[in-house]
This record gives sequence, structure tokens and C-alpha cells, in this order.
Amino acid sequence: MELSTDDARLGSGKMGYGCKHYRRRCMIRAPCCSQIFHCRHCHNESTKDSHAMCRFEVETVICAICGTEQRVAQACSNCGINMGEYFCEICKFYDDDIEKGQFHCNECGICRVGGRVNFFHCKKCGSCYSNSLLNKHSCVENSMRHHCSICYEYLFDSLKETTVLQCGHTMHSDCLNEMLKHEKYSCPICSKSIMDMSSIWKKLDEEIEATKMLENYRSRKVWILCNDCNDTTEVIYHFIGQKCSHCHSYNTRKTSAPVIPQ
Repeated sequence: MELSTDDARLGSGKMGYGCKHYRRRCMIRAPCCSQIFHCRHCHNESTKDSHAMCRFEVETVICAICGTEQRVAQACSNCGINMGEYFCEICKFYDDDIEKGQFHCNECGICRVGGRVNFFHCKKCGSCYSNSLLNKHSCVENSMRHHCSICYEYLFDSLKETTVLQCGHTMHSDCLNEMLKHEKYSCPICSKSIMDMSSIWKKLDEEIEATKMLENYRSRKVWILCNDCNDTTEVIYHFIGQKCSHCHSYNTRKTSAPVIPQ
């Protein structure tokens, strides 16, 4: 819905400006449909996926204090107010909540939050990660430039917190927590374990030790493929689970015996 300059003035005030996404003293005119919105997320939610707005193509903004429509800039050309204490000329991005620690990453090509000193850009993964993951994560090419495997929202510029799994794949932290609530401990993309499972494997060891198989099954063997180490081994079958002989993981599945070349 297009907003008038009167609507802009109603949104002004020390704590009553902007939208649920950002605090700012301006609105933007969408270059794709010429309608006025508080931010690109408001536009995309309003259009309901019929089309998305490109942040880089925004050319004009409307000051929320005086209602003046003007070229993109940090300060209003009419009343002089800063329309955003943080301003990025590249992303056409305004935000007054500078405690977020906004910064523009040239390699990502967009603005990030959390403070530049707290992040590094992984060129192979194609995204900024927390310094706590420096030399401690598995690189997956362009791992952030895909959709969350649970909710299917595009991760690269999502406003939600994202978690990097042990395997290097990524998903929303909320989606991961929901998955764990349902006792799902493997990556939906590659099936590798998403956390240290040693305590759970120990409990399975104890359960298998206490659960005897029927006589005619005790010597039965099966071939398994380990999802964690990708090794193929032949092991004693147990209905509770099959343990990888190489890495001792129970994150395995039955497979065919390997073909030996003649």
C-alpha cells in the first residue's frame, strides 16, 4: 500500500519511527513499482512474493520528518535531519539502531551486523562468519547462498540468526533448535551428524550390550555406509543400530557389498 507524506510524519518521533525491521527517519520509493514503503522487507511482505525489491536500485527516499522526497543521501536535503545514524550508500540502507554494529562487507556486497572486528569473510563459503569459526569450520562453497533446508528462506541476506553446522552447511538457528526438539541430529543436506554425538553413541553401546538378539540373528552381518566418515564396512547386525568400525558412529545406513574388480 502506498503511503502519503502525512503517514510519514505520523511515523516520526524519538521512539516511534521506522517499522518492525528497522528504526529510521525515512521511507523508500520502490524502484520496481514506485510505491512507498518503510524498507525493502516491508515491500516484499506486502507484495507476497509477486516480486522482490532490489535494494541497490533505490533512487529516492522520503524524509519522515518533513516529508520531502529526494535523492538517496544520509541527511535530508530540506530539514537536515540524519535519516539514519548508520547509512550505506551502496545498499541504500538506513538504520538508527547503531548498537547493532552495522558494517558493509565489500566481498559479501551487502551490510552485516555485529561489528566488523568480530567477523571475517570466508572466500570459499562466500559469507561473513564469526571470528570464533576462523580455521574451525568446514568450508562449503557458497554455503550461505542457498535456502534454509527447513523453512526454505534464502539465508544470505536473512534477518534471522544463522548457524554453521559441523559439516559446513548452514540453516537458521531457530530451525536447528526445532529440529533438535524432534531428535533429528543429522544435516538435512548431507546426513552428517550436526554435533558431538559421543555421549549418545555411548548410550547406544550400553543399550545394544543389554539387548540380546535372537539366536538366528546373532551371527548375521550387513554392509553399512557411515554418513559421518563415508567409510563402508561389514558389521554384525543389530536392530537398534549398526556401529561404524572406523569412526564408531551410529549414523549409518545399510548398503550393498562393495564390488571387487576382477
